[in-house]
Amino acid sequence: MNVAVRFDAVSFSYGGIEVLDHTSFHIHEGEFAALLGPNGAGKTTILKLILGLARPAHGRVSVFGQSPEAARGDVGYVPQAVVYDPAFPVSVERVVLMGRLPGASGRYCRDDKEAARRAMDEAGVAALADRSYAALSGGQRRRVLVARALASSPRLLILDEPTSNMDTESEELLFRSLGALKGRTTILIVTHDTSFVSSLTDAALCIRERGGRRGEVVRHPVEPVAEEGLRERGAGPVLRVLHETDLGEDACFEGEERR
Repeated sequence: MNVAVRFDAVSFSYGGIEVLDHTSFHIHEGEFAALLGPNGAGKTTILKLILGLARPAHGRVSVFGQSPEAARGDVGYVPQAVVYDPAFPVSVERVVLMGRLPGASGRYCRDDKEAARRAMDEAGVAALADRSYAALSGGQRRRVLVARALASSPRLLILDEPTSNMDTESEELLFRSLGALKGRTTILIVTHDTSFVSSLTDAALCIRERGGRRGEVVRHPVEPVAEEGLRERGAGPVLRVLHETDLGEDACFEGEERR
């Protein structure tokens, strides 16, 4: 399988405070990957490096075989939160169109609008197209931001804490949309929940500190949850992350095979 994201011995520090120390991992094209770790573990730093918003002090980051800066057009990003002016009257369709670059005239063309409509369909928010973004619930806004990211037809979709402050129904709708994208788009979800992941997950990547090294990323196996009360949560069926077992970088698998 082709590799979508690769970190080769990447080190990064903030003002002398080391966050990543020779971190290496990869994500295959078409995989649904979960990047797990507590707050402060380095998840945000890894995102910045993938998005080309930061550069490693040592090592190399590549996205689809290119530098993160060169691959930006292939990446859609859904942040954990977006600051906006609730008094500004912008429609859902207009927010989604922001995922497209307008032409030289500053206007969106027919192709842009068609791409926005397809993205809204994929994210399950087409019925909200004419609604005011400010009038939506938190879960609806998050799905609109997914549509905005999809409007550019990204090869890699990154979601930072996508279910944060989201109600159960919105979680279900979000993961239903992501399930429809799986296989066609490489998906990376970042979360601080280190115990469970969605049943859509192919690769569970956990950030940890070991042997004095910060930011080690380890691939763990997962298993179906047996306990009745934990089999399903807001995001649907879940898998348990087996932290006691480390899979080497060569232990890559297809979701079908590992189940």
